[in-house]
Amino acid sequence: MPSIPSGKVLVTGANGFVAVWVLQDLLEHAFSVRGTVRSEDKATYLRDRFATYRDRFEIVVVSNMTADGACNEAVEGVDAILHLASPTDLNSNDPSAVINPAVEGTLSILNSALKHRATVRRVVILSSAAAIFSPPRPEDAGTRVLDERDWNEFSPKEVQGKGGKASGSDIYRTSKTLAERAAWKLYEDAKAKGGLEWDLVTLNPPFVYGPVIHEVPTLEGFGGTARMWYDHIVKGDLMGEALTRNGYSYVDVRDLARAHVLALTVTEAGGERFLICAGSCVMQQFVDAARQVTDKIPAGEPSYRKEDAVHPTLYNAEKSREVLGLRYRSLEATAADIIRDLESRGWVP
Repeated sequence: MPSIPSGKVLVTGANGFVAVWVLQDLLEHAFSVRGTVRSEDKATYLRDRFATYRDRFEIVVVSNMTADGACNEAVEGVDAILHLASPTDLNSNDPSAVINPAVEGTLSILNSALKHRATVRRVVILSSAAAIFSPPRPEDAGTRVLDERDWNEFSPKEVQGKGGKASGSDIYRTSKTLAERAAWKLYEDAKAKGGLEWDLVTLNPPFVYGPVIHEVPTLEGFGGTARMWYDHIVKGDLMGEALTRNGYSYVDVRDLARAHVLALTVTEAGGERFLICAGSCVMQQFVDAARQVTDKIPAGEPSYRKEDAVHPTLYNAEKSREVLGLRYRSLEATAADIIRDLESRGWVP
């Protein structure tokens, strides 16, 4: 399918941490944008923030994205869809409360895209590395390297077997896995029947960090991975090996936003799955980088040795570089920009 260098784009879940950066990137690159939010009170901030783009920006309310045809009107007249709305609860013990909205919301937006197949040309879904990751097995030795060919087979089996006794992390990972699998199945089935005018792209990031431009009026309302970074780095709630030994992967929110726009504008992205990952690290590296900006945060374990870190799982994101042309910010740049943002809000002691 052809790329989409311009036109009108629908962004679901438009008031979220990632989504507002996506809105900004789209508008700065001359797209017209229609965003969905669940209630009118979530629209005011966005309209004010993007007031200078009023002629190319609108917000519509879709109170329940899982309802059949919920987005039919929102999809009318758009050239592409970026689907970012999905539950992000990592602590739920109710699988259906997390999994059902993720799967049903994804299928609902795709069915609306099918209804408007004459105008929609590409659909991009924000999935997660959670749909790729599964815990290392006892027989796995050393570091595993996963890529877009891998799927999380472990978490869905855990949830199927344990139900509400499964971990909140496995319930969340199952929601992302099943939602993405459902998307690809619907897409492939529709292609097989013929007459499909749009193609599908999925993006799979690990932990997402970065400065915040969505509405967060108070520290008490600060949540998600942005709050996780704040607690670990600014409050210093990690110690010892949790800071220096436990390796994991991350991406800057602005690079993830850029990936969404590149997924529209790069012809070769159509029909592809992309890991969006800047690299791996331990939390102490973020501490050290942040302390280059301010010494008002705890020093953590500055004597740690990088060679002692353990990275049981790494992600190969070369496809995002080669196909999308994505370039990732350094860990130091991400940390510095987060700290400056937090300082501007008065949230650094």
